[in-house]
Parts: sequence; C-alpha cells; structure tokens
Amino acid sequence: MQTFQTKAFDLEQSLQEVNERYQQEKQKRKILHNSLVELRGNIRVHCRIRPLLPFDIASGHTASQDRHKKLSEEVAHVINEETVLVKCSRPGHTLVSKTFQFDRVYSAAESQDVVFADVAPLLTSLLDGYNVCIMAYGQTGSGKTYTMLGPQSEDEVTLSIKDEPELGVIPRATEEVFRLISEKPPGSHWVEVSVVEVYNNEIFDLLAKDGCGTVFGIKRDVVTTKEGKSDVPLLTYETVENAVEFLQLVDRCLQLRVKHPTLVHAHSSRSHLVVTLTITTKAVSADSFAPPWADEQSSQRRSKELFCTFPQQMKDDKLIFPSRASSPVQFQSVEKLKHIKTKLQLVDLAGSECVGMSGVTGTALRETSFINRSLSALSDVLGALAEQRSHVPYRNSKLTHLLQDSIGGDAKLLVMLCVSPCQKYLTESLQSLGFGTRARQVQRGQFKKRNPPVSSKSK
Repeated sequence: MQTFQTKAFDLEQSLQEVNERYQQEKQKRKILHNSLVELRGNIRVHCRIRPLLPFDIASGHTASQDRHKKLSEEVAHVINEETVLVKCSRPGHTLVSKTFQFDRVYSAAESQDVVFADVAPLLTSLLDGYNVCIMAYGQTGSGKTYTMLGPQSEDEVTLSIKDEPELGVIPRATEEVFRLISEKPPGSHWVEVSVVEVYNNEIFDLLAKDGCGTVFGIKRDVVTTKEGKSDVPLLTYETVENAVEFLQLVDRCLQLRVKHPTLVHAHSSRSHLVVTLTITTKAVSADSFAPPWADEQSSQRRSKELFCTFPQQMKDDKLIFPSRASSPVQFQSVEKLKHIKTKLQLVDLAGSECVGMSGVTGTALRETSFINRSLSALSDVLGALAEQRSHVPYRNSKLTHLLQDSIGGDAKLLVMLCVSPCQKYLTESLQSLGFGTRARQVQRGQFKKRNPPVSSKSK
C-alpha cells in the first residue's frame, strides 16, 4: 500500500511539473506573439489596389471614347509588398509621380486568403487579452465592402462561412475567433455582438427591436465615461455561440444599412458600419483555491493549472484535490470567478466621394456631405495624434467619438486602404493614400492587456 501511495505521489508530482512547463511555454508564446505584433507598429496600414472593373470604363459621363480609354488607364501601381507608385501624365497638368510606403501592399491579383493571412495574427492577440480594430477606408467603389464582407449580389449582401475564396475579413475573422475559442476550456469564453451604422452623423442600433420583435434601427447616442472611454448607452448586445449565428445576425443588419446608387457605384453604402464582438473570458485569481498540504506559492501554481484542466468544476466553485495519501478532499472557493472583456471592432467605412464624379443630388447629396465631413474628422483626429497635440477632436463627429478607444486608445489597429487604379479617380486615390500615410505617423504608447479586476481583498 505504501509503495502504491509513493508511486501515485510521484506521478502527481510529474503531472504538476508537466503542467507547470506547459503554462510557462504558453506564456512565452503569448509574449513572443504580441511582441512581434507590436514590433510591426502601433497602427498598421495595409493598402489594396483593386483590379479594373467594367464600371471604370462604362461611365455615365458624356465623353469621347478616347477620353474614356484615357480615364480608365491605370495610374496606381504596386512596386513591391510595401510600396505603391502613383504616376500620371495628363495634358495641361503637372506630372504626378509619388511613392507611398505601407506595412503591406496587395496587388489586384492577390486573393482574399492572402489579405486575411495578415489579419489573423491580430485575432490571436484578441484572445490573449488585447482590443483589436480593423477598418477599411477608401473612396466609393474602391473595394472596401468586398474586402470586409465579400462579394455582393444585385439584391442583397449574404454572408456565409462556406469555404468560398471570396469571403471577406468579417466572416473569416468570426470563424477564426470561434476556432480559437474552441481550443480553450469549455465555457471559459462567450461572445456578444453589437451592430451600428453611423448615418448622417447619427448612430443607429441595427439590432434594436420594437415591441413586436421586429428588428429596426433605433437612434442612440455616444458618451464619454468617467474613465475617458466612449460608450453607447442602451446599445443592444446579443450573445452568439458560433460563427453561423453571428453571420445570420449581421446578415439581418446589412439589410437595414442605407444604400443609394451613384454614377460610381450601383450599391453605394451611405453609412459607416461598425460590428463589435465583445469576448468575455472567465479568469480566476491565483489564491482562490488551496490544497492543505501546499505552501502559498505551490497553491497559486496548482490553482492556475487546475483552472485549465477542470474549468467546469471551478465554474461550480468546487474542486476535488488529491491529498498526499491520494484521498479526495473537497474545497470551497473563497472568491468568485472574475471576467476579462476584450473587443474586436470591424469597421466598413462609407466611401469618400467627389460630387461631380458621383452625380448625386437631393438626399444622396446630403448623405455625401455627412460622409465626407465624418471622414475629414477622422483624418483630423489622426493628424492631431500624429502631431501629439494636447487636444484631439474626437467629438467633432459621431464616428470619431464612437471609435475613440480604437483610434487613440489601446487597441491594435489595422487600417485597410482600398484604392482604385484608374486615372479618373486619381484625386480620390491620392487622398486615400495620404490618409494612410498620416495614420502610419501616429505613435501610441504600449498596448494594454485586458486584465481581470483586482479584488478588494488583494488591494
């Protein structure tokens, strides 16, 4: 009997050592991964140049065939994976020849798979406890919605997680988040979703329902909390358990998004779309559970290991610890589980427009005015951050106020510039590339990891 107890104790010690090494290696991976992401820049800016499309040539403007051909010539070129060259010679105009440097540049031939491969590492950081924001910026018709959502049909946008090569960042990111969660202890994470659009400088909750349960947009406001964070009171959140539920939810919201046809794009989005996934992670303090034979240090180590091994028992605030004699002893936790919240914001910005090019009038003209003003406010915020001014004008627009925490806070931000290659959009393309250059100049402090709140006992 004594020999059996000795062997059991030795096995227990070996298991404890293996678990300890596993936790150490796991922590090293997190540190190395997030150090790599941070070395790539506080704000990463990628640029994607779309291919020439039929509407680039079949313009609604009255002009000669030769002029159409000239206007559809490519002026934005990918030099390498980090450089864009804009070169254009027009009669009566100064020669344009400018190069722009970004963290990553995608040519028209590069697929959605390639684009998402550079996004995926940020999602690992999300599960490691960091906020993440991915936004697409560019003129109308430059490929933002295609990049973020995927291809659109003539009638509606339909999201899916089927293995299709053209799926955009949002469905791919969602599937990856739930894949990463599936590798965690069961019940240790849950996901809530909110969807809003910023239309004519007003925020609309696209998940809000009326008394009959019908989904429709309700106007909300954005405020700044005492902690200096942006918040939308009464915003609707819905819990989803997998990528299919999420995409069905967002699908319904996309049908509510405001769209109007223009001469540039037949399905032009007239609002900024912000989809937010809030991931709540259960955490437990190191001293919540303590077997009687262990000193304080080994108790902390064992409680961490057992949380990874027995999450359901810890959820019920009960655990069985083997004693030295291998007899089970039951212990009650002295503290309740704590939670860590991280956010993934996925933003499809409305496109900047030249009124003369888009041909909008009436309501659409008013929408264009609000879109351009909000994008100008976003550019002003980045300029203020880049110059490290004491005042950053977040509140000049509902869009920048809503995204305040992502732009100037501690989120890992990826800006995806979408650019049209042809000459007739030269001015808009230069503006987008200039915006990206300004974004790269923003220097922010060290990223902050979301940690569980400190209990009053340990303060």
